[in-house]
Amino acid sequence: MADLSQVTALPFNCEGGLVLNKSTFMMLPGEALELENFEPDIEGGYRRINGFSKYVTAVVPQTASASEKVLMVATFGSKVLAARGTSIYSADPGGSSWTSIDSGRTGALKYRFERFNFDGTDKIVVVDGANAPTVFNSSLSATDVSESSVAGSKFVVSFKNHMFYAGKSTTKQEVIFSQPFDEDAFSSGSGAGSFKVDDEITGLKVFRDDLFVFCETRIFKLSGSSSSNFAVTDVTRDIGCINGDTIQEFAGDLIFLGPDGLRTIAGTARIGDVELGTISSNVQSIFNDNISSASEFDSIVIPDKTQYRIFFTKTNTDETLTKGIICVMRGQRFEFAEMRGIKPASTDHFVSEGNVIVLHGAYGNGFVYRQESGNDFDGTLISGKYRSPDLTFNDPGIRKHMQRVIVNYKPEAAIDADLFVRYDYEAASSARPAAYPLDSEDVVAIYGTSVYGTPTYGGASQPLVRQAVEGSGFAVALRVNDGGSTAPYSLKGFQLEYQLGARR
Repeated sequence: MADLSQVTALPFNCEGGLVLNKSTFMMLPGEALELENFEPDIEGGYRRINGFSKYVTAVVPQTASASEKVLMVATFGSKVLAARGTSIYSADPGGSSWTSIDSGRTGALKYRFERFNFDGTDKIVVVDGANAPTVFNSSLSATDVSESSVAGSKFVVSFKNHMFYAGKSTTKQEVIFSQPFDEDAFSSGSGAGSFKVDDEITGLKVFRDDLFVFCETRIFKLSGSSSSNFAVTDVTRDIGCINGDTIQEFAGDLIFLGPDGLRTIAGTARIGDVELGTISSNVQSIFNDNISSASEFDSIVIPDKTQYRIFFTKTNTDETLTKGIICVMRGQRFEFAEMRGIKPASTDHFVSEGNVIVLHGAYGNGFVYRQESGNDFDGTLISGKYRSPDLTFNDPGIRKHMQRVIVNYKPEAAIDADLFVRYDYEAASSARPAAYPLDSEDVVAIYGTSVYGTPTYGGASQPLVRQAVEGSGFAVALRVNDGGSTAPYSLKGFQLEYQLGARR
């Protein structure tokens, strides 16, 4: 048995998220060099993500080919809406069939929508970049907006009881708005109007008391209480938004994808005090690899997790290889992780009766899925991967003889994962001890309880696995991998116990 009298311990929490822009020597112990299908948890640690499952058991009907994307998914009232090919359909959540509610659309690029209520009646308006905007009432009766100037709009948003349309291919710099309280009335004498900006519009978003107009290289905002005092001002002429489907209200701010990564608009009550900042520098290499090659982008927000997800969809990339980024506001900082295995063509998130509903329409197989549901991706296993920095314990010149690793984690059901200890930057010549099972069926002790040798699932108790380990090196790293056949679990922290050896 090793002499533990000279053992030194390094404890650390799992915090800081995925960091790819630092030397491993400069990383904090709790940060991660690899964090795939884990999410930084606002309750602490890194949690293996949930899966997704079919929200409607039937495929959305195709109109031309089975490869048609689900170009829109939206919750509306008690129904879910989906667009595929030339038609829009409705279904009951958990239902087994779709009903056509609008058809004969041609040339649709991507459907976008706005839920609104001008007169006490819930409605949703849908635009697709090619056809007239279509308004559905609560009974899903469809009415096309008759104004020809807004036909072919790509973007739509309600603001100050007006409906705003933008993104026509023939008028890429123009925003047209309706009369107040009427999405299909455009008399200038009754409060309708339009304005132009000097750049191609890529998205519209209401934030606080302003309407932000995102363009390719610039950002503007519309302020005012009505058409009589609407005014357009510059936010910035130095940066724009490359895709409007990435714009979300998140963590008390607006987040969007710029040419250099994720950015926020931080507004205050002071007029004109708008600060722009890049927040994704820790994972900028992933954005660099995907911004130019992705065929489209989608995003969602999970408010109860203070989480933003952005998806990079590539036409010829298999679903299992499709990547995305998780961004979490934890404390006062943004933390990141990588997703693999979700390939949406459309998304929606909505809070209904206190429940967060997160949906995506599949890129290729025609199904609508609910995220944050189940332990797999509709039958495909979720592979979770974590890797710590290469830890030198503040002295890369002294060999460390590892004695024990204590893993603090929280299982939500029985799990089956492996702990790996790796040395000297995983060089081919370095020691590679076999995997140590991180199996909740064999939990040694439960922190904070008097029960010994009994795992606890689903509660607040956090098991401590005390694992004797082998090997030595000048730098030490930890890996945790699971094969996917497991429920979510959270890695809370580690303690590495070691003895100092000779200096090289």
